[in-house]
Amino acid sequence: MATLSERQTYRKSVMNSLYEAVERNRPEISGATLRDELRMPDEDLSAACAYLAGEGLITVDWTSHKTPATVSLTHEGIRFMEEQEERS
Repeated sequence: MATLSERQTYRKSVMNSLYEAVERNRPEISGATLRDELRMPDEDLSAACAYLAGEGLITVDWTSHKTPATVSLTHEGIRFMEEQEERS
């Protein structure tokens, strides 16, 4: 099981990847692409996506195997990332 620090890192990586995709005019990413880009195990990607979806920052279409089929930022997720960018 991932540590708290690892889970936070996974969530941040998912958000960063999705935000970069939005900036490139790609409103959603397939779960497989996201997993490959981030080199993240399925269970950790699923957990990160479930958490972020619960927070209202992303939307997820799930496969029958409970892994993300497609993932996209919500309007709130974009605003959250813009706030983070402004703070940097």
